[in-house]
Formats: sequence, C-alpha cells, structure tokens
Amino acid sequence: MSDSNTTDFTNPSTFILLGIPGLEAAHIWISIPFCTMYAIAILGNFTILFIVKSEQSLHVPMYYFLCMLAVTDLVLCMSTLPKMLSIFWFKSREIDFSACLTQMYFVHCVSVIESGIFVAMGFDRYVAICDPLRHSIILTNSVVTKISLAMVVRGSILSLPCPLLARQWPYCRTNVIPQSYCGHMAVVKLACADTRINSYYGLFVLFCVLGLDAIFIAMTYVQILRVIFSLPTNDARFKAFGTCGSHLFVILAFYIPGLIFSLMYRFAQNVPLHFQVLFPNVYLFIPPMLNPIIYGVRTKQIRDRLLRLFTHKEA
Repeated sequence: MSDSNTTDFTNPSTFILLGIPGLEAAHIWISIPFCTMYAIAILGNFTILFIVKSEQSLHVPMYYFLCMLAVTDLVLCMSTLPKMLSIFWFKSREIDFSACLTQMYFVHCVSVIESGIFVAMGFDRYVAICDPLRHSIILTNSVVTKISLAMVVRGSILSLPCPLLARQWPYCRTNVIPQSYCGHMAVVKLACADTRINSYYGLFVLFCVLGLDAIFIAMTYVQILRVIFSLPTNDARFKAFGTCGSHLFVILAFYIPGLIFSLMYRFAQNVPLHFQVLFPNVYLFIPPMLNPIIYGVRTKQIRDRLLRLFTHKEA
C-alpha cells in the first residue's frame, strides 16, 4: 500500500484515510476515548431499544421517536467507527471507492434524519405540554408512523445527491483523504473539477433544511416556555420543564457544534489540520454516546425500568 499524494488515475478504486494528520504517533492513545465512546454508544442505544420494547407503558410517541434516535445513532457508529479504529490500531487506511461513498451517504443521511427526529420530538413535547388533553388524539400510532417515515424518506432523498455528485468527478490529483472517515467535502476537495455545486448543495442542506428544522424547534420551545412560565406553581413549572429539559440539551449538542464544524471546514483556512479533523470526529460520535445517557438519567420511566432490571437480576 502506498500513501503517495500524487497518482495518475481518473477513477480511483480506493481512497487512503490518514486518520488524524499530524498526530499519527498518538493514534493508539487517541483510539482509547473513541473506543470508549463506541462501546458506550452501542450498549446505551441497544439498552434504550430493549427497555422501550419490553416496557408496555413506554409504547407512546415520545419513546417511539427516542427509539428512532437510538437506531440512527447505531447506524452512524457502525458505519464509521469500526473503520476509524482499524486505522488507529492496524494502520488499515485503504477504503474502497464505493465503500467511501456509501459511508459518506450514511453520515449525511443520519444527520438529516436526526434533525427531523428532533423536530418530531419537539412537536410531541409541544402537544404534551400545551394541549395535553388532546395528545393521544393528535399523535396516534398512525400519525407517528407517517411522521417517522417522512423523516426517513426526507433524509434518504436529500443525502443522495452527495455521493452521486462525488462519483461523477475525476480524481486525478490524489486519493489521500486527510480524515478518518469519508466526509462529503473532504472527498470532493480531492476532485480536479469545478465542484462548487457540491459546496452549494451542502450549504443548502445546512441552512435550508437543518436551519429550518432548528427554527421550527426554537419556535416550538418558545411556545412551550410561555406555557411553562404561566403555570401557577413552581412545582408545576419544574415538572413541566423536566419533561423537555433533556430533549433541549440534546438538541443544542447536535446543532451548535454541527454548525461550527460545517462553517469551519468551508471557510476557516488558518485552523490547524489536526484540529479540523479531530473536532468533527468528536462532534460526530459524542451525541450517540450522550443521547442514551441523558435520556436514561433524566427520564424517570427509563431509569425506573433499569433499576427494576438490575434489582431483579440481583434477586
């Protein structure tokens, strides 16, 4: 295998993933937190799925959407982290061209789907707090299924142009990607063609899709907070805010770093390369690890089910 930065191909059969450029000597140490995040994310999200499936009282819209979030987090981890760890541990840097584009698709598809899930969860919290008597009428199982399907279809279709556009460009300069996974712009930057359409489309998805989702969620929470602060007692306010506090924290952890990373990768030319690579890696995998922890700790029903599970085993 050669890590040469110059080749004479126009359609490479493989790309070379460098991992964290400039920190190759520390790859083994860097792999430790990533391996830990991977293990926690896999265990935590499968635990969420198991608890919701086995607990009949959790078969309500909020937990259906939480299961969707867990599944997307698992897809993201399984499609990227094993290859990343193989780079850190075994210097297995080669990735097939088609596999690279497939990985790219899943990374961006999951991001758009997760954004849609957060919108759906925000709407669920809005109905539960602002119109609780009609919650079961508005969010029936049929409606939840249609919303979920719409989120998946939207993410799948909007992410499809990224690998399709990337596949058509000639790659005549290099096949070396200074990343540990196949990100959209990281691959497109290697093409020897005018790829502005890729950048424009990426910005369209960022601002017109994820941005609109964030605006809708913000408007939803403005209404939720208005209702919460109009409640007559502090106990009622605290209880109402507790039902959506974890959701709000997860949303902020998803949108704010994602916006910073997307803009930094396109416009920040003076940021050190190893930071440009390390930051998106951390951003990509912290939410799948944190989501089950946050919902598990802050959601009483899940916490109680876990305690009963361990108590029963000890007995």
